[in-house]
Amino acid sequence: MMAGVEVLTSRLLLRPTDPARSHGFYRDVLGLAVSREFGPPEHRGVVYLTGGGGLLEVSGSSATPPTGLALWLQVRDVHAEHARLAPLGVVTREPRTEPWGLVECWLADPDGVPVVLVEVPADHPLRRDQR
Repeated sequence: MMAGVEVLTSRLLLRPTDPARSHGFYRDVLGLAVSREFGPPEHRGVVYLTGGGGLLEVSGSSATPPTGLALWLQVRDVHAEHARLAPLGVVTREPRTEPWGLVECWLADPDGVPVVLVEVPADHPLRRDQR
């Protein structure tokens, strides 16, 4: 059997239709911390921390919105995040417990990219020690 690719790090690259608007969403609305910034001020690229070593790079731009992509972010309290974000008009579906036991609240970024906030309940198998 052949050895797989040795991945040292990774990140998701997002090319928004309006970079300034998307930076406002990820930085100011979601409140993601900035890992690093690069490029000239008029074309600033930003790498955001998404928890657990995950990175989201918002850089460049596209004439059309990204498709076939969703961002999944685990949070401690979905209901608290919903209460904070609902008045900002970014929530597309209120929190509900899914058949697989996770509590999910759906948002959309300025280009319509789905952002799923997920809470893992204390009694969910993902929380139980599997040893």
